[in-house]
Amino acid sequence: MADNEIKTRDQIPSEYKWDLTKLYSDEAQWEKELKEIPVLAKKFLTYKGHLGDSAEKLLEALHADEDLDRLVEKVSHYAGLKNSADQGDSKAQEDLNRVMMAYTECSSLTSYFVPELLSLPEEKINEWIKMPGFENYRIYIQKILHAKPHTLSEKEERLLALQSETSDTASNVFSLLSDVDLNFGSVKVDGKDVPITHSTWSSLEENQDRAVRKETYEKFYGVHEGHANTLAALYAGSVKQDIFIARARGYDSALEASLYGDKVPVSVYKNLIETVHKNLPVLHRYYALRKRVLGLKELRHYDVYVPLVKSVKANHSYEEAVEIVRNSLAILGKDYTDTLCSGLLSGWTDRYENKGKRSGAFSSGAYDGYPYILLNYKEDSIRDVFTMAHEGGHSMHSWFSVHNNPFRHYDYTIFEAEVASTFNEELVFEYLLNNADSDDMKKYLLSMRASDILATLHRQTMFAEFELKCHEMVEKGEPLSTDSIRAVYRKLLEEYFGPDMVFEKSSDLEGLRIPHFYNAFYVYKYATGISAALALAKRVTEGGEKELNDYFNFLKSGGSRYPIEALKVGGVDMSSTKPVQDALDTFAGLVDKLEKLL
Repeated sequence: MADNEIKTRDQIPSEYKWDLTKLYSDEAQWEKELKEIPVLAKKFLTYKGHLGDSAEKLLEALHADEDLDRLVEKVSHYAGLKNSADQGDSKAQEDLNRVMMAYTECSSLTSYFVPELLSLPEEKINEWIKMPGFENYRIYIQKILHAKPHTLSEKEERLLALQSETSDTASNVFSLLSDVDLNFGSVKVDGKDVPITHSTWSSLEENQDRAVRKETYEKFYGVHEGHANTLAALYAGSVKQDIFIARARGYDSALEASLYGDKVPVSVYKNLIETVHKNLPVLHRYYALRKRVLGLKELRHYDVYVPLVKSVKANHSYEEAVEIVRNSLAILGKDYTDTLCSGLLSGWTDRYENKGKRSGAFSSGAYDGYPYILLNYKEDSIRDVFTMAHEGGHSMHSWFSVHNNPFRHYDYTIFEAEVASTFNEELVFEYLLNNADSDDMKKYLLSMRASDILATLHRQTMFAEFELKCHEMVEKGEPLSTDSIRAVYRKLLEEYFGPDMVFEKSSDLEGLRIPHFYNAFYVYKYATGISAALALAKRVTEGGEKELNDYFNFLKSGGSRYPIEALKVGGVDMSSTKPVQDALDTFAGLVDKLEKLL
């Protein structure tokens, strides 16, 4: 497949794209509502200085605030989705920037609200929110009160709001550089030129031909090497921004600032890293096994993704993948599977890669419109079936949250989101394993599942440790440079991969190409998420109606509870290290089976 065979956006059939008319029928309607944002912001501004006049006045202000925020969410959701579909589209870039400018102006006008609300006697606020009419805002206000120790004065909040547009500069530049500007060339596969992109990377690194993997790896990281200083400067800038906000708001650290809003103790983050470190010998056993099975004298970084079972090929059309997801999730009921699969086949999902499209996959839910899913589906990668189920879990979580909560209480945290997504992945694995038609297929699935758990639990914890170390360096007054960032990452590579891995000079550049690092202290939630998901999947599949209802009650919680409380409703306690250790034990069990089978 030549480079020009990656289609442009307009060459993708409409039935394979998401349906954004659920948000806006046309661009003109979006333009009209974009212009409504400053109008609603100025209306909300009229309540400044009057929030404490009466309960009725506060309730009016809350209604006006909701109208504004819901419109901003809808307008920005539309612009963000269009930009993700083609980041090279200058009109989409311009529209997204216009939304950001409107949001920044809006934030500066409305920044009075939280400081003024918090200046009122807490007893009065708690008395008012018990009154009729406040039902849809009660939890929202209680969460604002929780943030009181780190909420600044009105003038200070306005200054922070005014700089919000520039705060994303490092992330935006990284995204454009990585997804649009960098050209990684191509590699020959079976006599054909295959372009190396973020989307094709996974399938190329799974190729059984080691020469293909090696060439792909060297070209990919060779391009990153040529931009290492720029990438390092961007990441260092993002870290400094995190620390600036944390210090401005009076947190002890950027980590605490990130976790505080979810009421997640810092100990949960650090205990995750400690627990995984205690279990690294099992991970090292896995890599030693991989080296033996592949028959390699040296295990290289480009050897860690290729399937261990060479004789099994998995190829599924998009529609076949949807049916696998449907059958795998049957225990969740027909209403669940019909809703999800209908969305996957029409409306919700943008299926295939096109030039300029954001790499990877995501689910993007909002109160209005569909819970949209971006995929870059490849028929020859079984992991893309799991990705479909994963993002479908996010979207169904959004669907349940929207349909069971008012606007102010629907938005759940990322800590919870990664549970619903990896729960679905586990059910897909169990379904495929139980329906495997050969021993080789079972070996393939077991090896693939071990690799996936490793990627979600061990690797994300390594990423989380990298983020923590980089932020702590700056907090201690140690500058982040290209060399220091790479040194931190290389040491972690060596610790996690163990003695059987031989790294390339460029291997530590991996730490400069991960987009999630621009949303600090995000990736640990994948590790806690899979730990909770494995526990809940086992609980639901081995349980009865109560356990299933508990899980749906968790999905329906939305933002009405703090995440650890919501997961307790579902049946798992993430304040304990037990779910993490149980997940690591599950991985150890897979390694045991693979050692016997392979």
